[in-house]
Amino acid sequence: MGQGQKPAFEVAERIRQLIADKGRLLEQAGIDQGRTEIELILCHLLKVDRLNLYQGGAHLIDDSVLKRLDEIVSRRVSRYPLQYILGESWFYGRRFHVSPKVMIPRPETEVLCETAIRFAGEAGMTSPRVLDLGVGSGVISVTVACELEHCSVLALDISEEALRVAKMNTAELGAADRIEFCQSDFFASVEQGWTFDLILSNPPYISGEEYKSLPPEVLADPEVSLLGGEDGLDAIKVILRSAPAFLAEGGLVILEIGDNQADRVAELAADDGRYRAAARIKDLSGVDRVIMLSRA
Repeated sequence: MGQGQKPAFEVAERIRQLIADKGRLLEQAGIDQGRTEIELILCHLLKVDRLNLYQGGAHLIDDSVLKRLDEIVSRRVSRYPLQYILGESWFYGRRFHVSPKVMIPRPETEVLCETAIRFAGEAGMTSPRVLDLGVGSGVISVTVACELEHCSVLALDISEEALRVAKMNTAELGAADRIEFCQSDFFASVEQGWTFDLILSNPPYISGEEYKSLPPEVLADPEVSLLGGEDGLDAIKVILRSAPAFLAEGGLVILEIGDNQADRVAELAADDGRYRAAARIKDLSGVDRVIMLSRA
């Protein structure tokens, strides 16, 4: 230990105390994981991982860091999403840029990605063609492109800002050679005759009534990314009507759906007549979160 350098346990204790003090402010504002969020903020500000935060992070803290920490905590106690404050969000082990113009990625969508990746492998797809409807920040397109190295992805979104953010994430995460972007309202810009092995989407599926009771953090997402009409199924119905014309033989439509929507979506697919029986995948909470449909 160098002269004047504090023992490691004292350094770690300073970090723990700072996290406890600031985390308490967040918890008092109704944020359950307040202390965990302070850890994330400090790791972001100091550009260290969690282990190095406790081992030597206190040596990196100066007045400018403390000022910035207070500014972030002040915004967060208003229940403004931490991801928007920091401009980043983690998904499937990767860091993605986010802005208030795109929906914050959520763990439930990882189930959709895992389902697509697993199916492509089990079906022996060596170069799957993937369509991502509503690319947002790009988490689905980038994750699938990075995990299925020989795939090609067409990523669509009606929002120019969403496409800008997704392109930035695609370039930084090394998937630019596998993803093509196009501004489009659902399938409108997809050329007739094009087919895809996987049609993926996390569409807006919140009903008007559910929207009223969402927590402040979720309400900060773009409304267009959340609201799916009176019953939450408007966007899903559009996808179900159009997808069969663009689905390759042996391919799948894989959709993220809302709580208690699985039965209704399966009924819609059955009534359409162009789909086989729907398969359902549960999320970690045991909710039917993803539905898979193939051509009849």
